[in-house]
Amino acid sequence: MMNALSNPAHRAWLVLLIATAITWYLGEVGAAGTGAIIAMLLIAFVKGRLVILDFMELREAPLMWRLLLEGWLILVSSLILLAYWISLK
Repeated sequence: MMNALSNPAHRAWLVLLIATAITWYLGEVGAAGTGAIIAMLLIAFVKGRLVILDFMELREAPLMWRLLLEGWLILVSSLILLAYWISLK
C-alpha cells in the first residue's frame, strides 16, 4: 500500500475519493448554509485542480497551459460563488 502511494496520481486519486465521499455526505445530511456551500465549492475546486495537474498531466507542462486551465477553474468557481452571493440578496 505504501508503495502505491508513492505515485502522485495514486495519491490524487485517493484525495479525489475522500473529497467525493465528503461532498456526498454533506448532501446526504442536507448540509445547508453559506459555510456548507463554500466548503463544497472549495472541495470542487481542489478536485478540479487535482484533475488538471495530475490526470491531465499539466503539473510539469509549460506555465501557459497551467495558467490557462487553472485560470478557467478560478473563473468558473468565482462565477458560481458570485451567483450564490447574489442569490442571498
